[in-house]
Amino acid sequence: MVCLVSGKINTISVFKLPAKSILFTKQQRGKKTSLSSSCSLPSSVHLYLDNNDDLRYSLGPAHSFMGFWAKLFACIDKRFKAARSGSDAEGGTDDGSDAHGLFFELRALQIATNYFSELNRLGHGGFGPVYKGLMPNGQEIAVKKLALDSRQGLKQFINEVKLLLKTQHKNLVMLLGCCAEGPEKMLVYEYLPNKSLDYFLFDKSKSPSLDWATRFKIISGIARGLLYLHEEAPERIIHIDIKTSNILLDKQLNPKISDFGLARLFPGNDTHVNTFRISGTHGYMAPEYAMHGYLSVKTDVFSYGVVVLEIVSGRKNHDNRLGSEKADLLNYSWLLFQGRKSLDLVDSSLEEYNPDEAAMCIQLGLLCCQQTVSERPDMNSVHLMLSSDSFTLPRPGKPAVQGRVGRWTTTSTSAFTNTNASSTHTGVTKVSAGSSFVEDYSRNSMSYSSIDEGR
Repeated sequence: MVCLVSGKINTISVFKLPAKSILFTKQQRGKKTSLSSSCSLPSSVHLYLDNNDDLRYSLGPAHSFMGFWAKLFACIDKRFKAARSGSDAEGGTDDGSDAHGLFFELRALQIATNYFSELNRLGHGGFGPVYKGLMPNGQEIAVKKLALDSRQGLKQFINEVKLLLKTQHKNLVMLLGCCAEGPEKMLVYEYLPNKSLDYFLFDKSKSPSLDWATRFKIISGIARGLLYLHEEAPERIIHIDIKTSNILLDKQLNPKISDFGLARLFPGNDTHVNTFRISGTHGYMAPEYAMHGYLSVKTDVFSYGVVVLEIVSGRKNHDNRLGSEKADLLNYSWLLFQGRKSLDLVDSSLEEYNPDEAAMCIQLGLLCCQQTVSERPDMNSVHLMLSSDSFTLPRPGKPAVQGRVGRWTTTSTSAFTNTNASSTHTGVTKVSAGSSFVEDYSRNSMSYSSIDEGR
Protein backbone atom coordinates (compact mmCIF):
# COMPACT_ATOMS: atom_id res chain seq x y z
CA MET A 1 0.00 0.00 0.00
CA VAL A 2 1.04 3.59 -0.50
CA CYS A 3 0.87 6.01 2.42
CA LEU A 4 -0.04 9.64 1.79
CA VAL A 5 1.30 12.40 4.07
CA SER A 6 0.41 16.00 3.24
CA GLY A 7 -0.47 15.05 -0.30
CA LYS A 8 2.93 13.49 -0.98
CA ILE A 9 4.24 9.95 -1.18
CA ASN A 10 6.17 9.58 2.07
CA THR A 11 7.05 5.89 1.83
CA ILE A 12 8.23 3.57 -0.90
CA SER A 13 5.75 1.01 -2.04
CA VAL A 14 6.85 -2.04 -4.08
CA PHE A 15 4.40 -4.14 -6.05
CA LYS A 16 4.49 -6.56 -8.99
CA LEU A 17 3.20 -6.87 -12.51
CA PRO A 18 3.29 -10.11 -14.50
CA ALA A 19 6.44 -10.43 -16.60
CA LYS A 20 4.35 -10.91 -19.73
CA SER A 21 3.13 -7.30 -19.32
CA ILE A 22 6.65 -6.04 -19.94
CA LEU A 23 6.70 -2.32 -20.60
CA PHE A 24 10.02 -2.32 -22.36
CA THR A 25 11.23 -4.58 -25.11
CA LYS A 26 15.00 -4.56 -24.53
CA GLN A 27 15.50 -4.70 -20.74
CA GLN A 28 17.85 -7.18 -19.17
CA ARG A 29 17.01 -8.95 -15.95
CA GLY A 30 18.66 -7.38 -12.91
CA LYS A 31 19.30 -4.01 -14.58
CA LYS A 32 17.78 -0.66 -13.72
CA THR A 33 15.85 1.10 -16.50
CA SER A 34 14.12 4.49 -16.46
CA LEU A 35 10.70 4.83 -17.98
CA SER A 36 10.53 6.27 -21.47
CA SER A 37 10.21 10.02 -21.61
CA SER A 38 7.22 9.56 -23.87
CA CYS A 39 5.27 8.45 -20.79
CA SER A 40 5.89 11.80 -19.02
CA LEU A 41 6.38 10.18 -15.60
CA PRO A 42 8.37 11.68 -12.70
CA SER A 43 12.09 11.23 -13.17
CA SER A 44 12.46 9.57 -9.76
CA VAL A 45 10.33 6.56 -10.74
CA HIS A 46 12.35 3.52 -11.75
CA LEU A 47 11.75 -0.07 -12.81
CA TYR A 48 13.57 -3.17 -11.61
CA LEU A 49 13.56 -6.70 -12.96
CA ASP A 50 14.25 -9.34 -10.34
CA ASN A 51 15.20 -12.99 -10.81
CA ASN A 52 11.70 -14.37 -10.38
CA ASP A 53 10.47 -13.35 -13.83
CA ASP A 54 8.27 -10.70 -12.20
CA LEU A 55 8.47 -7.02 -12.97
CA ARG A 56 8.99 -4.88 -9.85
CA TYR A 57 9.29 -1.16 -9.53
CA SER A 58 9.51 1.35 -6.68
CA LEU A 59 8.02 4.80 -6.35
CA GLY A 60 10.15 7.66 -5.13
CA PRO A 61 8.97 11.12 -4.05
CA ALA A 62 6.51 12.69 -6.44
CA HIS A 63 4.34 15.77 -6.27
CA SER A 64 1.09 14.21 -7.31
CA PHE A 65 0.32 10.60 -6.51
CA MET A 66 -3.05 10.56 -8.29
CA GLY A 67 -1.58 12.16 -11.38
CA PHE A 68 1.25 9.64 -11.37
CA TRP A 69 -1.19 6.74 -10.93
CA ALA A 70 -3.24 7.84 -13.96
CA LYS A 71 -0.16 8.38 -16.07
CA LEU A 72 1.30 5.05 -15.01
CA PHE A 73 -1.71 3.08 -16.19
CA ALA A 74 -1.88 5.12 -19.40
CA CYS A 75 1.76 4.24 -19.99
CA ILE A 76 1.15 0.55 -19.26
CA ASP A 77 -1.77 0.48 -21.68
CA LYS A 78 0.25 2.29 -24.35
CA ARG A 79 3.23 -0.01 -23.96
CA PHE A 80 1.08 -3.15 -23.91
CA LYS A 81 -0.62 -2.18 -27.17
CA ALA A 82 2.73 -1.33 -28.76
CA ALA A 83 4.20 -4.62 -27.62
CA ARG A 84 1.28 -6.55 -29.08
CA SER A 85 1.56 -4.64 -32.33
CA GLY A 86 5.29 -5.30 -32.53
CA SER A 87 4.76 -8.95 -31.74
CA ASP A 88 2.25 -9.28 -34.55
CA ALA A 89 4.65 -7.63 -36.96
CA GLU A 90 7.76 -9.55 -35.91
CA GLY A 91 6.33 -12.84 -34.71
CA GLY A 92 4.46 -13.78 -37.85
CA THR A 93 4.22 -13.23 -41.57
CA ASP A 94 1.31 -12.66 -43.87
CA ASP A 95 1.20 -16.40 -44.51
CA GLY A 96 1.02 -17.17 -40.79
CA SER A 97 4.54 -18.51 -40.40
CA ASP A 98 6.44 -17.72 -37.20
CA ALA A 99 9.31 -15.40 -37.96
CA HIS A 100 10.82 -15.49 -34.44
CA GLY A 101 14.49 -16.29 -34.85
CA LEU A 102 14.20 -16.22 -38.64
CA PHE A 103 16.61 -13.37 -39.28
CA PHE A 104 20.32 -13.77 -38.59
CA GLU A 105 22.51 -10.73 -38.00
CA LEU A 106 25.24 -10.21 -40.56
CA ARG A 107 27.81 -9.86 -37.78
CA ALA A 108 26.82 -13.25 -36.34
CA LEU A 109 27.20 -14.95 -39.72
CA GLN A 110 30.55 -13.27 -40.33
CA ILE A 111 31.87 -14.63 -37.05
CA ALA A 112 30.34 -18.07 -37.64
CA THR A 113 32.01 -18.42 -41.06
CA ASN A 114 35.31 -16.81 -40.04
CA TYR A 115 34.34 -13.83 -42.16
CA PHE A 116 33.45 -16.05 -45.10
CA SER A 117 36.90 -17.55 -45.25
CA GLU A 118 37.85 -19.66 -48.27
CA LEU A 119 38.65 -22.42 -45.79
CA ASN A 120 34.96 -22.47 -44.86
CA ARG A 121 33.74 -22.48 -48.43
CA LEU A 122 31.70 -25.58 -49.30
CA GLY A 123 30.99 -24.84 -52.94
CA HIS A 124 29.22 -22.48 -55.30
CA GLY A 125 25.49 -22.67 -55.90
CA GLY A 126 23.29 -21.12 -58.53
CA PHE A 127 23.40 -17.64 -57.01
CA GLY A 128 26.62 -17.57 -55.04
CA PRO A 129 29.05 -19.40 -52.76
CA VAL A 130 28.08 -21.55 -49.78
CA TYR A 131 30.05 -21.46 -46.52
CA LYS A 132 30.13 -23.64 -43.46
CA GLY A 133 29.47 -21.83 -40.19
CA LEU A 134 29.57 -22.64 -36.49
CA MET A 135 27.20 -20.80 -34.17
CA PRO A 136 28.09 -20.02 -30.52
CA ASN A 137 25.76 -22.80 -29.33
CA GLY A 138 27.71 -25.35 -31.36
CA GLN A 139 25.20 -25.65 -34.19
CA GLU A 140 26.70 -26.13 -37.65
CA ILE A 141 25.08 -24.20 -40.48
CA ALA A 142 25.50 -23.68 -44.22
CA VAL A 143 25.31 -20.06 -45.36
CA LYS A 144 24.42 -19.41 -48.98
CA LYS A 145 25.81 -15.94 -49.71
CA LEU A 146 24.04 -14.54 -52.74
CA ALA A 147 26.38 -12.85 -55.20
CA LEU A 148 25.96 -9.08 -55.43
CA ASP A 149 25.64 -9.37 -59.20
CA SER A 150 23.14 -12.20 -58.89
CA ARG A 151 20.01 -11.94 -61.00
CA GLN A 152 18.00 -12.76 -57.92
CA GLY A 153 16.48 -9.53 -56.62
CA LEU A 154 15.07 -8.75 -53.21
CA LYS A 155 11.57 -9.82 -54.20
CA GLN A 156 12.82 -13.20 -55.41
CA PHE A 157 14.85 -13.57 -52.24
CA ILE A 158 11.84 -12.93 -50.01
CA ASN A 159 9.73 -15.34 -52.05
CA GLU A 160 12.39 -18.01 -51.70
CA VAL A 161 12.50 -17.57 -47.93
CA LYS A 162 8.72 -17.71 -47.57
CA LEU A 163 8.56 -20.72 -49.84
CA LEU A 164 11.14 -22.70 -47.90
CA LEU A 165 9.56 -21.84 -44.57
CA LYS A 166 6.33 -23.45 -45.72
CA THR A 167 8.06 -26.42 -47.31
CA GLN A 168 9.24 -29.07 -44.87
CA HIS A 169 10.03 -32.69 -45.76
CA LYS A 170 12.66 -35.21 -44.69
CA ASN A 171 14.03 -35.30 -48.23
CA LEU A 172 14.39 -31.52 -48.54
CA VAL A 173 17.13 -29.35 -47.06
CA MET A 174 15.73 -27.28 -44.19
CA LEU A 175 15.97 -23.50 -44.12
CA LEU A 176 16.94 -22.11 -40.70
CA GLY A 177 16.79 -18.41 -41.49
CA CYS A 178 18.09 -15.59 -43.63
CA CYS A 179 20.02 -12.35 -43.57
CA ALA A 180 19.13 -9.21 -45.50
CA GLU A 181 21.25 -6.33 -44.20
CA GLY A 182 21.93 -3.65 -46.76
CA PRO A 183 23.13 -5.18 -50.01
CA GLU A 184 23.86 -8.52 -48.34
CA LYS A 185 21.35 -11.32 -48.89
CA MET A 186 21.96 -14.77 -47.47
CA LEU A 187 20.13 -17.98 -46.73
CA VAL A 188 21.02 -20.10 -43.71
CA TYR A 189 20.42 -23.85 -44.01
CA GLU A 190 21.00 -26.92 -41.94
CA TYR A 191 24.50 -28.26 -42.50
CA LEU A 192 24.82 -31.68 -44.11
CA PRO A 193 28.26 -33.21 -43.55
CA ASN A 194 28.46 -35.49 -46.59
CA LYS A 195 28.21 -32.71 -49.16
CA SER A 196 26.45 -33.54 -52.43
CA LEU A 197 25.75 -36.72 -54.37
CA ASP A 198 28.16 -35.89 -57.19
CA TYR A 199 30.98 -35.65 -54.64
CA PHE A 200 30.59 -39.40 -54.03
CA LEU A 201 29.19 -40.62 -57.32
CA PHE A 202 31.81 -39.30 -59.73
CA ASP A 203 34.87 -39.87 -57.55
CA LYS A 204 36.06 -43.46 -57.89
CA SER A 205 37.78 -43.28 -54.51
CA LYS A 206 34.49 -42.40 -52.80
CA SER A 207 31.90 -44.19 -54.95
CA PRO A 208 32.40 -47.52 -53.10
CA SER A 209 30.61 -45.84 -50.18
CA LEU A 210 27.52 -45.91 -52.37
CA ASP A 211 26.60 -49.58 -52.48
CA TRP A 212 23.50 -50.62 -54.39
CA ALA A 213 21.19 -50.46 -51.36
CA THR A 214 22.32 -46.89 -50.70
CA ARG A 215 21.89 -45.89 -54.34
CA PHE A 216 18.38 -47.31 -54.47
CA LYS A 217 17.58 -45.49 -51.21
CA ILE A 218 18.79 -42.24 -52.76
CA ILE A 219 16.76 -42.79 -55.94
CA SER A 220 13.63 -43.43 -53.86
CA GLY A 221 14.28 -40.51 -51.50
CA ILE A 222 14.67 -38.00 -54.34
CA ALA A 223 11.38 -39.27 -55.77
CA ARG A 224 9.62 -38.72 -52.44
CA GLY A 225 11.03 -35.21 -52.17
CA LEU A 226 9.89 -34.28 -55.68
CA LEU A 227 6.47 -35.84 -55.10
CA TYR A 228 6.09 -33.59 -52.07
CA LEU A 229 7.12 -30.50 -54.04
CA HIS A 230 4.77 -31.27 -56.93
CA GLU A 231 1.67 -32.53 -55.13
CA GLU A 232 1.84 -32.21 -51.35
CA ALA A 233 3.52 -28.91 -50.53
CA PRO A 234 1.35 -25.92 -49.54
CA GLU A 235 1.97 -24.55 -53.03
CA ARG A 236 3.08 -26.52 -56.08
CA ILE A 237 6.80 -26.10 -56.61
CA ILE A 238 8.82 -26.87 -59.72
CA HIS A 239 12.48 -27.09 -58.82
CA ILE A 240 13.81 -26.61 -62.38
CA ASP A 241 17.41 -27.55 -61.55
CA ILE A 242 17.40 -31.14 -60.29
CA LYS A 243 20.93 -32.55 -60.64
CA THR A 244 23.40 -34.59 -58.60
CA SER A 245 25.13 -31.52 -57.15
CA ASN A 246 21.76 -30.33 -55.80
CA ILE A 247 21.18 -33.59 -53.91
CA LEU A 248 22.84 -33.33 -50.49
CA LEU A 249 23.49 -36.30 -48.23
CA ASP A 250 23.10 -36.48 -44.45
CA LYS A 251 25.17 -38.62 -42.08
CA GLN A 252 23.22 -41.75 -43.06
CA LEU A 253 23.54 -40.86 -46.78
CA ASN A 254 19.84 -40.03 -47.01
CA PRO A 255 19.16 -37.61 -49.88
CA LYS A 256 17.90 -34.06 -49.40
CA ILE A 257 17.01 -31.84 -52.34
CA SER A 258 18.68 -28.44 -52.10
CA ASP A 259 18.89 -25.09 -53.91
CA PHE A 260 15.45 -23.64 -54.36
CA GLY A 261 16.84 -20.43 -55.84
CA LEU A 262 15.39 -21.47 -59.19
CA ALA A 263 12.08 -22.73 -57.84
CA ARG A 264 8.85 -21.37 -59.31
CA LEU A 265 5.44 -21.35 -57.67
CA PHE A 266 2.27 -22.32 -59.47
CA PRO A 267 -0.92 -21.60 -57.50
CA GLY A 268 -4.18 -23.43 -57.92
CA ASN A 269 -4.56 -25.77 -60.87
CA ASP A 270 -1.94 -24.22 -63.16
CA THR A 271 -0.05 -27.08 -64.79
CA HIS A 272 2.44 -25.32 -67.02
CA VAL A 273 3.79 -21.92 -67.97
CA ASN A 274 5.91 -20.37 -70.69
CA THR A 275 8.82 -18.64 -68.99
CA PHE A 276 10.87 -15.90 -70.63
CA ARG A 277 14.08 -16.66 -68.75
CA ILE A 278 15.69 -20.07 -68.95
CA SER A 279 17.37 -21.32 -65.78
CA GLY A 280 18.85 -24.72 -65.26
CA THR A 281 21.78 -26.96 -66.13
CA HIS A 282 22.42 -28.37 -69.58
CA GLY A 283 22.45 -32.12 -69.63
CA TYR A 284 19.59 -32.20 -67.14
CA MET A 285 17.10 -29.82 -68.76
CA ALA A 286 14.07 -31.16 -70.61
CA PRO A 287 14.14 -30.17 -74.31
CA GLU A 288 10.79 -28.35 -74.30
CA TYR A 289 12.09 -26.13 -71.51
CA ALA A 290 15.59 -25.60 -72.92
CA MET A 291 14.23 -24.74 -76.37
CA HIS A 292 10.85 -23.15 -75.77
CA GLY A 293 10.67 -22.16 -72.11
CA TYR A 294 7.76 -24.57 -71.61
CA LEU A 295 7.78 -25.44 -67.92
CA SER A 296 5.77 -28.06 -66.02
CA VAL A 297 6.25 -30.67 -63.33
CA LYS A 298 7.37 -32.99 -66.13
CA THR A 299 10.42 -30.74 -66.48
CA ASP A 300 11.59 -32.00 -63.10
CA VAL A 301 10.63 -35.56 -64.08
CA PHE A 302 13.02 -35.38 -67.04
CA SER A 303 15.87 -34.11 -64.84
CA TYR A 304 15.10 -36.82 -62.30
CA GLY A 305 15.38 -39.47 -65.02
CA VAL A 306 18.86 -38.23 -65.94
CA VAL A 307 19.91 -38.34 -62.27
CA VAL A 308 18.59 -41.91 -61.92
CA LEU A 309 20.68 -43.06 -64.89
CA GLU A 310 23.73 -41.30 -63.43
CA ILE A 311 23.24 -43.03 -60.07
CA VAL A 312 22.92 -46.46 -61.68
CA SER A 313 25.88 -46.00 -64.03
CA GLY A 314 28.16 -43.97 -61.76
CA ARG A 315 29.02 -41.59 -64.62
CA LYS A 316 28.08 -38.10 -65.79
CA ASN A 317 25.36 -37.59 -68.36
CA HIS A 318 27.89 -36.46 -70.94
CA ASP A 319 31.51 -37.55 -71.10
CA ASN A 320 33.46 -37.17 -74.36
CA ARG A 321 36.28 -39.31 -73.00
CA LEU A 322 34.10 -42.40 -73.43
CA GLY A 323 33.89 -42.17 -77.22
CA SER A 324 31.05 -41.16 -79.51
CA GLU A 325 28.79 -44.14 -78.79
CA LYS A 326 28.99 -43.87 -75.01
CA ALA A 327 29.50 -40.11 -74.62
CA ASP A 328 25.82 -39.29 -74.18
CA LEU A 329 24.30 -41.24 -71.29
CA LEU A 330 20.71 -41.12 -72.56
CA ASN A 331 21.64 -42.34 -76.01
CA TYR A 332 23.89 -45.09 -74.66
CA SER A 333 21.25 -46.23 -72.16
CA TRP A 334 18.70 -46.43 -74.96
CA LEU A 335 21.03 -48.46 -77.19
CA LEU A 336 21.66 -50.95 -74.37
CA PHE A 337 17.95 -51.17 -73.58
CA GLN A 338 17.11 -51.87 -77.21
CA GLY A 339 19.78 -54.56 -77.32
CA ARG A 340 18.49 -56.14 -74.08
CA LYS A 341 21.78 -55.34 -72.40
CA SER A 342 20.55 -52.76 -69.89
CA LEU A 343 22.59 -54.19 -67.02
CA ASP A 344 25.80 -53.36 -68.90
CA LEU A 345 25.09 -49.79 -67.80
CA VAL A 346 25.44 -50.61 -64.08
CA ASP A 347 28.48 -49.06 -62.38
CA SER A 348 31.34 -51.56 -62.60
CA SER A 349 32.58 -50.49 -59.15
CA LEU A 350 29.56 -52.16 -57.53
CA GLU A 351 30.60 -55.53 -56.17
CA GLU A 352 27.01 -56.70 -56.02
CA TYR A 353 23.57 -55.31 -56.79
CA ASN A 354 19.96 -56.34 -57.26
CA PRO A 355 19.58 -56.95 -61.02
CA ASP A 356 15.80 -56.60 -60.95
CA GLU A 357 15.98 -53.24 -59.17
CA ALA A 358 18.79 -52.05 -61.43
CA ALA A 359 16.92 -53.00 -64.63
CA MET A 360 13.78 -51.34 -63.30
CA CYS A 361 15.65 -48.12 -62.47
CA ILE A 362 17.19 -47.98 -65.95
CA GLN A 363 13.79 -48.44 -67.57
CA LEU A 364 12.30 -45.86 -65.21
CA GLY A 365 15.04 -43.38 -66.06
CA LEU A 366 14.33 -43.77 -69.78
CA LEU A 367 10.58 -43.34 -69.19
CA CYS A 368 11.22 -40.09 -67.35
CA CYS A 369 13.33 -38.79 -70.25
CA GLN A 370 10.78 -39.31 -73.03
CA GLN A 371 10.64 -36.63 -75.72
CA THR A 372 6.88 -36.19 -75.45
CA VAL A 373 5.87 -34.55 -72.19
CA SER A 374 2.65 -36.56 -71.85
CA GLU A 375 4.55 -39.85 -72.09
CA ARG A 376 6.62 -39.13 -69.01
CA PRO A 377 5.19 -40.40 -65.71
CA ASP A 378 4.40 -37.96 -62.92
CA MET A 379 6.24 -38.29 -59.62
CA ASN A 380 3.32 -40.09 -57.99
CA SER A 381 3.60 -42.83 -60.63
CA VAL A 382 7.37 -42.89 -60.18
CA HIS A 383 6.95 -43.36 -56.45
CA LEU A 384 4.53 -46.25 -57.03
CA MET A 385 6.94 -47.90 -59.47
CA LEU A 386 9.75 -47.74 -56.93
CA SER A 387 7.72 -48.90 -53.94
CA SER A 388 5.63 -51.67 -55.52
CA ASP A 389 6.91 -55.15 -56.31
CA SER A 390 4.04 -55.86 -58.69
CA PHE A 391 4.05 -52.65 -60.72
CA THR A 392 4.64 -53.26 -64.44
CA LEU A 393 6.54 -50.47 -66.16
CA PRO A 394 5.49 -49.48 -69.69
CA ARG A 395 8.08 -49.86 -72.41
CA PRO A 396 9.83 -46.54 -73.10
CA GLY A 397 10.35 -45.00 -76.49
CA LYS A 398 13.50 -43.23 -77.58
CA PRO A 399 14.42 -40.51 -75.07
CA ALA A 400 15.12 -36.88 -75.92
CA VAL A 401 18.73 -37.44 -76.89
CA GLN A 402 21.14 -34.65 -76.15
CA GLY A 403 23.64 -33.83 -78.86
CA ARG A 404 26.83 -31.84 -78.51
CA VAL A 405 27.21 -28.92 -76.11
CA GLY A 406 24.70 -26.14 -76.67
CA ARG A 407 22.39 -28.10 -78.99
CA TRP A 408 19.48 -30.47 -78.69
CA THR A 409 19.00 -33.01 -81.47
CA THR A 410 15.35 -33.95 -81.39
CA THR A 411 12.08 -33.59 -83.27
CA SER A 412 11.09 -29.96 -83.64
CA THR A 413 7.59 -30.23 -82.18
CA SER A 414 7.54 -33.78 -80.88
CA ALA A 415 7.27 -32.58 -77.31
CA PHE A 416 3.92 -30.98 -78.16
CA THR A 417 2.46 -32.74 -81.20
CA ASN A 418 3.05 -35.73 -83.44
CA THR A 419 4.85 -33.65 -86.07
CA ASN A 420 8.06 -35.33 -87.19
CA ALA A 421 10.05 -32.48 -88.71
CA SER A 422 13.55 -33.36 -87.58
CA SER A 423 15.96 -30.53 -86.87
CA THR A 424 18.79 -29.44 -84.63
CA HIS A 425 17.91 -26.63 -82.25
CA THR A 426 20.33 -23.97 -81.16
CA GLY A 427 19.98 -20.76 -79.15
CA VAL A 428 17.05 -18.96 -80.74
CA THR A 429 14.13 -21.30 -81.33
CA LYS A 430 10.61 -20.98 -82.70
CA VAL A 431 7.77 -23.47 -82.85
CA SER A 432 6.17 -24.32 -86.16
CA ALA A 433 2.54 -23.49 -86.83
CA GLY A 434 1.67 -27.15 -86.29
CA SER A 435 2.24 -26.86 -82.57
CA SER A 436 -0.73 -26.64 -80.27
CA PHE A 437 1.23 -24.16 -78.19
CA VAL A 438 2.05 -21.65 -80.92
CA GLU A 439 3.66 -18.50 -79.51
CA ASP A 440 6.37 -16.09 -80.43
CA TYR A 441 9.17 -18.09 -78.91
CA SER A 442 11.73 -15.49 -79.85
CA ARG A 443 10.88 -14.02 -76.44
CA ASN A 444 12.13 -17.23 -74.90
CA SER A 445 15.41 -17.42 -76.79
CA MET A 446 18.36 -18.43 -74.70
CA SER A 447 22.09 -17.82 -74.86
CA TYR A 448 24.69 -20.54 -74.58
CA SER A 449 27.50 -18.19 -73.64
CA SER A 450 28.24 -20.20 -70.51
CA ILE A 451 27.49 -23.89 -70.26
CA ASP A 452 28.43 -26.17 -67.39
CA GLU A 453 27.98 -29.53 -69.02
CA GLY A 454 26.70 -32.24 -66.75
CA ARG A 455 27.08 -30.28 -63.51
